[in-house]
Amino acid sequence: MIGQALNRVDGTSKVTGRATYAYEQWEAGRPLYGFIVGATIGKGRITRIDTESAERAPGVHMVMTYLNAPAQGTRDESIPFEYWRAQPVLTGSDIHHYGEPVALVVATTLEQARAAADLVEVEYITGRGRFNFAEQEDEVYIPKVVNAGLPTDTSVGDFNAGFDSADVRIDQYYTTPYEFSMPMEPHACLVEPRDEDLVVYVSCQIVDAAQASVASTLGIDPARVHIVTPFVGGGFGSKLGIHSETILAALAARALRRPVKIAMTRQQIFQLVGMRPTSSQRVRLGAGRDGRLAAIAHDVTMHTNPDVEYAEQTAATTRSLYAAPHRLTSHRLAPLDLPRGTDVRAPGEAPGMLAVESAMDELAHALDMDPVELRIRNEPTVDPERDVPYSDRHLVDCLREGARRFGWEHRHAAPASMRDGRWLVGYGMSAAIRGHFQGPTAVRVRWEADGTAVVQTDMTDLGTGTYTVLTQVAADGLGLSADRVRIELGRSDFPSSWGSGGSWGATNSCTAVHRACLALREKVLVAAGGDTRSPLHGLDPADAVFSGGNVSIGGASEAVSEIVARSRPEGVEAEGVTRFMGDDPNYTDYSINTYGAHFAEVGVDADTAEIRLRRMLGVFSVGRVFNPKTTRSQLIGGMIWGVGAALEEEAVVDPRSGAFVNHDFAQYLVPVHADVPDVDAVILDGFDDKANPLGAKGVGEVGICGAGAAVANAVFNATGVRVRDFPITIEKVLPGLRPVA
Repeated sequence: MIGQALNRVDGTSKVTGRATYAYEQWEAGRPLYGFIVGATIGKGRITRIDTESAERAPGVHMVMTYLNAPAQGTRDESIPFEYWRAQPVLTGSDIHHYGEPVALVVATTLEQARAAADLVEVEYITGRGRFNFAEQEDEVYIPKVVNAGLPTDTSVGDFNAGFDSADVRIDQYYTTPYEFSMPMEPHACLVEPRDEDLVVYVSCQIVDAAQASVASTLGIDPARVHIVTPFVGGGFGSKLGIHSETILAALAARALRRPVKIAMTRQQIFQLVGMRPTSSQRVRLGAGRDGRLAAIAHDVTMHTNPDVEYAEQTAATTRSLYAAPHRLTSHRLAPLDLPRGTDVRAPGEAPGMLAVESAMDELAHALDMDPVELRIRNEPTVDPERDVPYSDRHLVDCLREGARRFGWEHRHAAPASMRDGRWLVGYGMSAAIRGHFQGPTAVRVRWEADGTAVVQTDMTDLGTGTYTVLTQVAADGLGLSADRVRIELGRSDFPSSWGSGGSWGATNSCTAVHRACLALREKVLVAAGGDTRSPLHGLDPADAVFSGGNVSIGGASEAVSEIVARSRPEGVEAEGVTRFMGDDPNYTDYSINTYGAHFAEVGVDADTAEIRLRRMLGVFSVGRVFNPKTTRSQLIGGMIWGVGAALEEEAVVDPRSGAFVNHDFAQYLVPVHADVPDVDAVILDGFDDKANPLGAKGVGEVGICGAGAAVANAVFNATGVRVRDFPITIEKVLPGLRPVA
């Protein structure tokens, strides 16, 4: 079953509307509705808040502010990961960023709650806020570590000496804007009080983190918090932790002893959820005339919230990518009174590779060398900073196969030299790398007396195909057809996992399922071998084959359902686990990553500078593939996001208030169907035995890594205009276009 292009087992439920998301749960009966009132200043203090008119409005049951909100726990910095910490709201009169919750209105209907929210009167003293990143770049500080616990800075050799002595040098700054995850399903929850317990139906990526965070915020036993999230409509990092709507709904539900439902509006998500930090990245490359890098440096400055530090590992992408004896990477933070930074799809690599792979294209142009050849010449034999071997590295294979399939040989090396009517045509490419991570995950598999298998874990499905790949691995491990396996996900009552995120979800949970199935098979064989009624009694279990719901040893065979019904009529079960990567020696002894190569063709209108993607190809090496259909879907989705990062996505801050002025899809642009005419992803066969027993690695994020740079490099090849301030827009390209006769 593993490796088959099985259709999504949950597909029918989704297209028929039977898959219930957080806001669609009705088990608790008719709920009350909450609406969040946000601050209209970016920094300051509340001096007066009047809720009387709102409280008298039709249908209103409660108006909660910092004056009447229950006491809550505080963030415990000793907890290593932010997503497991308390997330208190309405704790005081201070305003830390625009849109911060200042009140919650709870009413019988959503319309009543929203109307009453307009009646809450709030007066402020406005403080001096820091909203302009460019003005704060000189007031930076050095974080202790960056995201994922990686070192802030690294240094190998003598960068300055290596760079100064290089024949060809590139020294450029690249800037990336604030970006948002913006999943299709908004951040929403329904909280139902049941005696002293709370059932929290919430759209989240990590159930264990949600349970811990709600419990620590409310100051109750985590066992009294029951998280339910069987389906999640996308997350892309924004739902790794819970947000204010969940805590507010929980507080209101406990106070009113009624179910309370809250969903953020799309506009509120821009102010309340967090975003990819804006960054200024200096990339320096020093190479010989033969193209081999002597020195590489990647220095990043980005914004952070002064109260909740977040340092995206943007420069870390450079540490394992190319060989060079002299190396330098660094991260610096500029505190701004804006919402906190958070993980957005491929944190670190997505913005980092946009800069580094643009710089590599600049180096190729300066050397008059083919960009593919430049990258191949700088292929390392061991990880250049950790000095350990790679577990399974096929980047060069991706580059060569991609060039062949794309028709790279037809590229014109001279910029602005290829035309198709009024369109200037350009080719661009980039490499891709993404670290592979592993986190603690447990899965329980039970073989029922009727021969079916049930898989249980609190792992979530973001729409990526978790139900399907777990079905395949369980069916493969137990010798069953897919329709004999049932997957149950997204409940805190199930064995805990690290959920979905960081491209670790499928490999963590599938590895745990694989191990559970091995243990379950062993239990079945012990039961059969010790039972004189079984035709398998006394036979060597080492020769056992599980297939079609039967287990066979030599010429003897018996249905597993009969073995289970006799020995354990209530069903036999086993658990499988994966460990944290820090406890797995492979992650110390090897550099484990996924790889890819992107190729893009763009057209740029010679008169207006309008940019259109014409086609795009990605070739990827991700180890063993559980399901080529869902894997390709993930990779293509990432590539399209890369197109958006290169050409469209940009959140703009009002420097007077700290508000994001383009806070809806009318103005915060993302690619639509008309923007993406021809995108394809090719997956190389592989098996990385150092990653896990299944040989598989994460695919959710490598598709975006480097994708934007391929588009940016294609724009340069088409026009001769190099834009280093992303996204690339008409206004930035048009002044540099040369008149065409």
